[in-house]
Amino acid sequence: MGALANASVPPEHVCPQRPGGDEPRDLASAVREAWRNHARCIGRLHWRSVIVHDRRMCFRAEEMIEQLWVHLKDTFNGGRIKPMVSVFPEKSELGRMRIWNEQVCSYAGYVSTGGEILGDPKNVTLTRRALEWGWSPPRQRSAFDLLPLVYTDENGVSDWRSLPSELVPEIEIVHPDIPSVAGLGLKWYPVPLVCNMALEGRSGNYPLCPFSGWYMVTEIGARNLGDTERYNCLPGIARCLALDTSQEDTMWRDRAMVELNVAVLHSFRSAGVRIVDHHSASREFEKFCENEAKCDREVSADWSWIVPPISGSATSVFHQSMKQTDRLPRFIKRMVID
Repeated sequence: MGALANASVPPEHVCPQRPGGDEPRDLASAVREAWRNHARCIGRLHWRSVIVHDRRMCFRAEEMIEQLWVHLKDTFNGGRIKPMVSVFPEKSELGRMRIWNEQVCSYAGYVSTGGEILGDPKNVTLTRRALEWGWSPPRQRSAFDLLPLVYTDENGVSDWRSLPSELVPEIEIVHPDIPSVAGLGLKWYPVPLVCNMALEGRSGNYPLCPFSGWYMVTEIGARNLGDTERYNCLPGIARCLALDTSQEDTMWRDRAMVELNVAVLHSFRSAGVRIVDHHSASREFEKFCENEAKCDREVSADWSWIVPPISGSATSVFHQSMKQTDRLPRFIKRMVID
């Protein structure tokens, strides 16, 4: 983790502030309100603390990439992850420039001639695109090969750029009580830097506004690693636990799922990287709702996203009535056209 402090990113290089138009203070307010309004986010108690980088004068792909590396370094913060958003030019000014990754950091998904997938099935399309555009994966391919940043520049030329390794200090997943889990070779990256969302404000539309925060443990343990349509790691965890997997009613999946999340939480904390468990996040969301009620604001929330994917009924948010509303400013998923 200490390598990040020496990352070769020039902190003195900052795109100039936008002359005229929205002031940076107004942009920051729009970003914070958009996070406060984001119906699918359980972590909105911290909406006031997000750091906003105004990158609206970055009109070249080289500038964009450089600022993404700065973002990765600053948001990681030596493991003390800080929520952060970088806002690039408006839709009318961005031209052909775009990022094809859903997250700046992600793992490749290779499809064999027989149809088997090595790596993350979610990223099969992005992996194919990267390979077509000239990316060379490691000679010995693995289930956890970091994909490059895949982008189209301001002239419409598509290319890729490898992520600086010192900016992505991956975390090996081990269990505090089950040594054999380490033998599965699981790992994950510390910062989800999402870049497939657009910011719709009252006076501007920004299709490229990468934002980051810290993980909730179930995002990695239950979804990325545990989901049958992703890494499908539960059978491997079950073998480490010597569970009977011959029948579903042995509840082996449930037991393996809990221990996989225990391993993720333990591994991140041992590495000194900020992460939150789903029970604490649920209590924080309730506090957020209380704060909003005091300000006479209705909370927009999507129940299917707020309730954690494991132990849902053991969390307070499970029993909460929720309603999703449309309001500006907001973050919306940007459409990807293959």
